[in-house]
Amino acid sequence: MSAVLTPTFNTVEFSSVVGLLLQQKGSKLRPGMMTGSHTGKQASPLNQLGAVEATEVTSRFGVMGRTDATPDRRWVFPRSFDVPQLIDPVDLLKMNFDPSSQYVTNALYALGRKIDDEILRAMFTTTSKTGEQGGTDTTFLSTNVVGLNTGGANSSLNIPKLRAAKRLLMLNEVDLDNDPVYCAITADEHDALLNEVQVISSDFNGREKPVLEDGKVVRFLGVNFVHCERIITSALALDDQSTSASSKQIPMWAQSAMYLGMWNELESSLERRADLQSRPWQLYSIGTWGATRLEEKKIVKIWSAARA
Repeated sequence: MSAVLTPTFNTVEFSSVVGLLLQQKGSKLRPGMMTGSHTGKQASPLNQLGAVEATEVTSRFGVMGRTDATPDRRWVFPRSFDVPQLIDPVDLLKMNFDPSSQYVTNALYALGRKIDDEILRAMFTTTSKTGEQGGTDTTFLSTNVVGLNTGGANSSLNIPKLRAAKRLLMLNEVDLDNDPVYCAITADEHDALLNEVQVISSDFNGREKPVLEDGKVVRFLGVNFVHCERIITSALALDDQSTSASSKQIPMWAQSAMYLGMWNELESSLERRADLQSRPWQLYSIGTWGATRLEEKKIVKIWSAARA
């Protein structure tokens, strides 16, 4: 007769897999702008020349005048962000796995999100720095705004707003044939676009560049859509185009309108902390970057009502 097994011999098994909780995995907006590497306390990514006009020659051997282009210079300033994490070696002895690689991935995701926050801040910030040494403030154009009530009272993103934004870019003579246009949207704006007949109609989706891919709006009216929920948390002042403090500022921009300068790419290091008990490992991740507008006429702010 076999022995009866008792609960004394029951075992408990824990997973050795570390799963990262839901989050935006790094930067979503970085691919949609100009980038470069820099050193020093500030950098000038672009020297600018204003447009000139040709004049008709109306006489023979007349006195020659002058036509001077207006020069300018745009500046970007670095900001640093870090993620310091401690890993206790005593805790590691009690585990059947080492979570260090997941800690690194988690930190790099966090720094990537801060890149998007900096980009969103720079898009609509009150001033961008211009001039020989960056001493001149250049403000965002109040005329490059699509109002909250376009296409419907207190409305979310819709086709009339997209058309109005693209019209502003065209009025400003943005080279849409050679300068890709992007629009950052949240889940609310994406859902609102799915209510638009033009977006979901098969007439618009059977072409070389479809509007929908696996049910996701990726492109419409020549505009590339980027999903980024960070727009909701961007702390930016309202202007007189909005009637609601909960409205979101949806950016549409040409790629050459925005610049991200990298002073230090995202990096991580692992060191022992001799000043703390058990001499824990410190996993330190850091990055240094700055963003700026390069040209105000190439960016449009679209007001979108937030859903309850």
